[in-house]
Amino acid sequence: MTNAATAHCEVREVLEADPLLADWGLDSVLIGSYKRHVSIRRIKDVDVFCRLECMPSEVTGDEVIDELQRVLGDEYGAGAVTRQARSLKVQAASWGGLHVDAVPARPAGPYWEIPDHDNPSDGGWQLTNPEDMTRLKTMMNQRMNDLYVPAVKLMRQTRRATGLGRRPGGLYVEMALYRACDLGYVTGDDLRTFYVSALNGVARVTTDKVKFGQEIPDPTLPGYDLAFRATDDQWKRAEAKFAEVAVDAAKALNDTRCGEAAIFHRLLGKNTDDEWVYPLPEDCNADGTTKSQIQVGEGSVRGGDQRFA
Repeated sequence: MTNAATAHCEVREVLEADPLLADWGLDSVLIGSYKRHVSIRRIKDVDVFCRLECMPSEVTGDEVIDELQRVLGDEYGAGAVTRQARSLKVQAASWGGLHVDAVPARPAGPYWEIPDHDNPSDGGWQLTNPEDMTRLKTMMNQRMNDLYVPAVKLMRQTRRATGLGRRPGGLYVEMALYRACDLGYVTGDDLRTFYVSALNGVARVTTDKVKFGQEIPDPTLPGYDLAFRATDDQWKRAEAKFAEVAVDAAKALNDTRCGEAAIFHRLLGKNTDDEWVYPLPEDCNADGTTKSQIQVGEGSVRGGDQRFA
């Protein structure tokens, strides 16, 4: 967390000190999972949204990325800056493996546009409204009795632990859960039951998308759908995997204490520090059976503590 705060502050100060970017009205804010407090365990990246309110309209997306690359390359060295489709990735040795994504944006009425060279038909820009997602996250968390944010973390961890692969990524899981909650698919009085229901809800939303072509509406942009990068095969694999883990999780609610613990233990896996997110109780085996005896001297049996990733 300390590296994340240091990194984004450094990058923002470097960009805001540049005369040209200052003339373009640069005003940077945090966005992404770090800002929404839904990152899991060790933070790997921080997103900085660079609002350029006075940038001339004739400046293209590629040109504004060129300018950010110039400034960041001068400060951190060309090798520390990687050009991406919509942003620049900056990684300094002192940040402990963490990187910052600097995303330039220009005004578009009440919203913003970010560079997108994959969309030449739209002038190389893509409409977005990432700041509003933080507000909507807070509202959904209140609506779901403070269970939504921890469930997002558990869902992201489950996606990682069950070997889904790079795409669709963590943002898809978060937005699929948001959609499932909005549709009333997700219920639960505690984190245990809410998590199981969330897995089922995301599985339903994914099936709706893959089999029936129902896209997820962008809650920050009325009239627009969310877009996620994944191949047809990756979507099919995601649908099958979410359906599989949803069935497994549902079994946990009616299983024995050790059986339930073993399922959650497997579905949540290990975090980036190689620690089990849901440790097995000391009298339980990984297959869900009960050990024949507890070690002598053990005065109590420790159960899974439902730690987040």
